Amino acid sequence: MPDLDRSRPEVPRWTFLTHHAQVLLVVAADHTARVADIATRVGVSGRATLTILADLEESGYLTRERVGRRTHYRVARHRPLRHPEHRGHEIDELIAVLKPQV
Repeated sequence: MPDLDRSRPEVPRWTFLTHHAQVLLVVAADHTARVADIATRVGVSGRATLTILADLEESGYLTRERVGRRTHYRVARHRPLRHPEHRGHEIDELIAVLKPQV
């Protein structure tokens, strides 16, 4: 019999966007977000978030800047989506449609 307890949010088994896309969207919404905050919003560990941020930075989708003791990440605009089927589109389009409100 299915669990009918609606007080607990259902956790989907899969999503349409990768964790990389979700991290990118969080940074686009708030470039001052801490790694722990990004991790919580995306639903991954802090370690996974750091790996994703490094991937995005290495690929030129993010830049990193130290501000005092904090690190701020910024989205590098006008970069093409990576999948060959979507190379005609830029990350700006994805952000414009899906950018979360802070």
